[in-house]
Amino acid sequence: MVRAGLHVSIAGGIDRAVDRAERRGCDVFQIFSRNPRGWKYRDLNPAEAASFRQKMAGSGLSLAVDHMPYLPNLASPKEDVHSRSVQALAVELSRCEALGIPYLVTHLGSHLGAGKDEGQKRIVAAIEEAFSISRNDVLLLLENSAGQKNSMGSSFEDLKGIIEALGAGHKSRIGVCLDTCHLFSAGYELRTPDGVEETLRRFDALVGQERLRLVHINDSRGDLGSGLDRHEHIGLGKIGLEGFRVILSNQIVAERPLILETPVDDRRDDAANLQLVRALAEKSE
Repeated sequence: MVRAGLHVSIAGGIDRAVDRAERRGCDVFQIFSRNPRGWKYRDLNPAEAASFRQKMAGSGLSLAVDHMPYLPNLASPKEDVHSRSVQALAVELSRCEALGIPYLVTHLGSHLGAGKDEGQKRIVAAIEEAFSISRNDVLLLLENSAGQKNSMGSSFEDLKGIIEALGAGHKSRIGVCLDTCHLFSAGYELRTPDGVEETLRRFDALVGQERLRLVHINDSRGDLGSGLDRHEHIGLGKIGLEGFRVILSNQIVAERPLILETPVDDRRDDAANLQLVRALAEKSE
C-alpha cells in the first residue's frame, strides 16, 4: 500500500493539523507552519508545538512535512529579497526542529532574468547561510519547478548543479521532492511506462535515487513541456488516469510518501482524490 496524504490547514493552532490529517484518512500530510502569503509570522507557541509532537506520536500518521511560504525567492538577485528569504528559510528549519518535522520542502525561485548561473549561486549561498544559522538534522527538500520563465530547478541538471555546488558539510541535509505536474509541464514524459522509467533513470543518473524523499502527486492542466504550473485533479488533466496508473505502478514512486496538492473546487474533493490515488495504486500492484 502507498503512503498518501494531503496538505492540511493549521487554522486554530498548528497541533490541529494532526487531527485534520487523521480525520481525512491521511497516512502522511503536509502543512505551512505559518501564513504562506506574507513575510510576517508569529513565533511557535511552545504548548502547541509540544501538543503537535505528542499527537503525532500517538497517531497512525507516519510523516508530517512542512512547506516553505510563497514569498521567499532563494534565487533572487535583489539583496533585500534574498536576505529576507535566507532568514525565512533559517526560521522555517528551526520551526521544523521544534515540531519534530523531518522534511522542509522549498521552491527554488526565479533568477528574474539574471541567468541560471547567477540563480544557482544565489540559491547555494542562501541554503548554506540558512544551514549555518539553523544547525539541525531537518532535511531540506528541493522541489522541481514547471519550467516557467526564469524559474530554477525545472531540470534534473539544475538540481544536480545546486547540490554539487553546496559545501561538503551541507550536502547531507539535502533531498528532493518531485512534483508530477511540474515534471510533466517541464517536459518529462509520465504517461507511459517507458516515459516514467526513462524520467526516473535520468533522475537517478544525475541526482541520485536516494535523494528522492517525497512526491507531490498532481495532475497538470498544461500539456507536456508547456511550462504551466497549474495543478489539476488526478486523472482530469493532461497526464490522465492511465498516466497515474503507470506512475503509481513504478516501485520508486510507490515507495515514497505521496502528498496531493490538487485544486479546491466543486468538481471533486480532497478525499475523492486521495481515494482515487489509492485505488490506482492497488490496481497497479
